[in-house]
Amino acid sequence: MKRLQDLDVRGKKVLVRVDYNVPLKDGQVEDDTRITASLPTLHKLLDGGAALILTSHLGRPKGGFEGKYSLKGIAPVLEGHLGRPVKFVAGLPGSDEVAQAVRDLRPGDVALLDNVRFEEGEEKNDAALNDKLSRLADAFVLDAFGSAHRAHSSVSGVAEKLPHAAGLLLQTEVDALSKLTDEGSERPYVVIIGGAKVSDKIKVIERLLPKVDKMLIGGGMMFTFLKAQGGQIGSSLVEDDQLEYAAGLLKQYSDKLMLPTDAVAADKFAADAQTKVVPAGEIPDGWMGLDIGPETRQAYAQALEGAKTVFWNGPMGVFEMEAFAAGTNDVAKAVGELGAQGAYTVIGGGDSVSAINKSGYADKVSHISTGGGASLELLEGKKLPGVEAMK
Repeated sequence: MKRLQDLDVRGKKVLVRVDYNVPLKDGQVEDDTRITASLPTLHKLLDGGAALILTSHLGRPKGGFEGKYSLKGIAPVLEGHLGRPVKFVAGLPGSDEVAQAVRDLRPGDVALLDNVRFEEGEEKNDAALNDKLSRLADAFVLDAFGSAHRAHSSVSGVAEKLPHAAGLLLQTEVDALSKLTDEGSERPYVVIIGGAKVSDKIKVIERLLPKVDKMLIGGGMMFTFLKAQGGQIGSSLVEDDQLEYAAGLLKQYSDKLMLPTDAVAADKFAADAQTKVVPAGEIPDGWMGLDIGPETRQAYAQALEGAKTVFWNGPMGVFEMEAFAAGTNDVAKAVGELGAQGAYTVIGGGDSVSAINKSGYADKVSHISTGGGASLELLEGKKLPGVEAMK
């Protein structure tokens, strides 16, 4: 990739595609991980004498402006972290408001444009929008790894029009995740895969299984594997169309795949549900498994002992509810402790990031990815449009 270090930005206006698709509640930022992750790139550009025009998406607006998806509430949070004013600019690229705001920028200034997905052409990689974006700046930096798997105007389209480079975050993400597929990964190498569906993780499972020593399965997907073994899973989440695939994996990799031996079951999907611990393959009718059980938590902790390379993607249960959070919390603690001992530990985006942040071990982990879907696609071996555009 063309790297930020090789881009001359002194006295130039630089369009930076960041990833500020952060969770909001009542207009307030709930988790600023993705905002703080962009700071090294922004500081380097500002120190290099650039004026910055930041663009990002937020959520999935259905065409045109939607107040709940505006980036206006991001500006003061970024300003606090950056230690300098951030001018929020309403309007779309090509509008008089944006044109005037960009004209007024001087080296050291920072402007944040509103949600680029308010532009109809963004997700279509529209040539007209590419032109509008490119006319705003002298150079382009892509630092939104979480969107690098999208062939959108603000990700790859504008790179065709301007001198460009990968930001520090994008470089770090690609370098960190690529280590997980290297043949030289330090062993023992353990992968923990959770989340709701096997189908979401098929390609990652297939690519990593031959390379790892152990793969620990949790989350809703565990019940597809358990049913494939002939287990009784009650009303638990299951993908019946993946049973044959799961059975094949269990047969081929019986020495590597670890499944839960017990589960926390509930009589309904609710925080106040009645719960009980049962053997993982003996969940009664009318009950559903919502977390790995204490026996499994202990077994997984033992499987992780001494690991030198660890990748974790996906919670072990419905960790948003306290009654079903123990499995995810224990994994977060175990991965964090391994990181503190010098193991190479990577958290692969999404709910796993929230879990490690809540655990208090986030600063012990080698790398926390900001891109859920992009992380998985890179690990699958797919070419990401944003990464390819930086070459």
